[in-house]
Order: sequence, then C-alpha cells, then structure tokens
Amino acid sequence: MKAHSILKVAISALAVSAASPVLAETWYPYDAVEITPPFAADGTASDVKYVPLEKAEEAYNICVSFPHMKDAYWLGVDYGVVEEAKDLGVKLNVVEAGGYTELAKQISQIEDCVAGGADAVVIGAISYDGLNSLVSEVAAKGIPVIDVINGISSPDITAKSLVSFYTMGFETGKYLAEKHPAGGEPAIVGWFPGPAGAGWVEAANEGFLKAVEGSALTVLEPKYGDTGKEAQLKLVEDVLQAEPDVAYIAGTAVTAEAAQGLIRERGLKDKVGLLAFYMTPGVYEGIKRGFIEAAPADSMVIQGRIAVDQAVRALEGKELVKHVGPKIFVVDGDNIDSVPQTDILPPNGFRPVFSVD
Repeated sequence: MKAHSILKVAISALAVSAASPVLAETWYPYDAVEITPPFAADGTASDVKYVPLEKAEEAYNICVSFPHMKDAYWLGVDYGVVEEAKDLGVKLNVVEAGGYTELAKQISQIEDCVAGGADAVVIGAISYDGLNSLVSEVAAKGIPVIDVINGISSPDITAKSLVSFYTMGFETGKYLAEKHPAGGEPAIVGWFPGPAGAGWVEAANEGFLKAVEGSALTVLEPKYGDTGKEAQLKLVEDVLQAEPDVAYIAGTAVTAEAAQGLIRERGLKDKVGLLAFYMTPGVYEGIKRGFIEAAPADSMVIQGRIAVDQAVRALEGKELVKHVGPKIFVVDGDNIDSVPQTDILPPNGFRPVFSVD
C-alpha cells in the first residue's frame, strides 16, 4: 500500500471521526515509516500515515506468540494486540514462551495454535533464523504470518510490523557520541544489547557501534544476556566491578531499569549515566525522575496494533502495507513533558491479557 493510498484512507477516516463522537479518540492516523521493497535490509524508508481497518468482516482467530511477558515492553505489545483485536472484532489467543532461551517452546506453542485452528499467526520471534522452517510450514497452509517487533529472516513472512532496531541502537549511540565527539572528553561505555542471537539485539548492537565510531567514546565488549532483571543486574555488577571508570551504562530497557537502584546504592548517580535503546514505563519514569538520561521511543503498543490489522487485511485480501513501523524519536529530560505517555506506552496498571473472545 503506497503512501498516497494510506493518506486517502486517513482522510476518509478523519471525516468519519469528525462525524462520530464514538471514533473521536482513535490512535490513528499514526506517523509511521514504510520500507520498500518490503523486507529488504537496504530498502527505502518513506513517511506514511498508518490507518487500520474499522472492523473485520469475520471474527477471525488470531494467535499471537511472544518470547515472554517478563518485562513491561512485551506488556505494551500485549496491550496493543489486545486493544486492536477488540476494535476490529476478532478473537485473540496470546502465548508466551518464558524467555529467549525457549525457542523450542515457542515453536511448539505456535504449532499448537495452528493445530487449534488459528486463521493467522503474529510472532514476536525468539530467534531471527530459528523459526524459518516453522514459518514456511505455516505459510504453506495459507495462514498469514506477521512478524512483530523482533524480526524474522524467513522470506515466507506475510508482513512485518516493526521498527529498525538498527536505528534504535544508532539513535542511542548518536545521543552519546554528540556529548563526546572526536577530540572531546573521553568516556567509557558499558554496552548491554540483550540476548545473543535475537534479530533485534544484533541489529541494535550494529547500529549503536556504528553511531559511536570516530567519537571520544570507548565501548566495552558487548555483554549479552536474557532480558530478565536478575540477569541484567548481574551483568551490570560485573562490569562496574571490572571497570570502575565506566561513565555510561547503555543497553536494554531492563538493563537501565535494573541498574537505577544499583547506581543509587553505590553513590554513582553523578558519575554513571544510564541509557536504554527502547522505551518502557520504567524507563519513562526513570527519565522523568532524572535517573535515566534518554531512550528512543518505538511505540510498541502501535506495533502490536498494526500487526493485528495486517493479519486481518491479509485474511481479507485488503490493501496491505507489508513492512511498516512507527516513526522513532528520542525522549530525554528536555522533551519528556511534551510527549503524551499513552502515545508510546500502555496505560498505568495494565495487566497481561491472554485472550479476546
């Protein structure tokens, strides 16, 4: 679906919205970026306004598979898929594998979903390459497969709802590099990109390291690990022990959230800066309170919403933006008060929802 098509739909949606109080508080049209050709690593990015369908033609069964629900990031994606399923009038079944070490479990859960009659599958992948055989099998049955958030290398994917984690990592590195340009004050950075092998982690790592090239920053060897708080806290403790001159801890949102208490306890708040390369409620609050310096926002709620809309469009043969994600922007102490929290995060108090009937 080209930009002009989306804009045309956006105009009609706004006209309906103006005429109907019920639709006055919609999330769309949303500033997004379409990649063409779809799925190309070097594709062209174009600004678009994303507008979903108003209703599905049938109450389709959509299965959503997440790596886990251990942090607020995936809670935000859950909120997005659940709310869009309600808006479109489709059924939703959400499964979570329990962590990035559980690839076999994720595959088994998806197989069970398909055996149970799923009309479409939305996957937040544990592994960039490890689900390819499964995706091929599911796609061969005529079941649309939507790649959400993390990235899957399979050419058999129907559509992708995700941002470039290369860009997320790059924007974080760029933020630091601008504070420590070539010839400027040198600084050591501890870098914690997340679980090794995950597509989003490798992309963020590449982007971050590219952005700091030529700056006055020295980035320590990346410390990979699961995005559970205990795992990340242990990694941060190890780096602080081994490198007492570290000036910044940068990495996953869980890294930044977990490190806040440790930095305070050790009296390092004015010595060690914290940055995340994506946004969560904890990171948002950390920035507001001055404990975390900055993080790019990827609007994970919207990524979840778009993925469900893509699944329904694929099932109905409607116009489909095959590779799209919300526009990325950096949030820090200077602009956080002007960024509505609900644009980029789930509501406070939202609990995991595993089904929509």
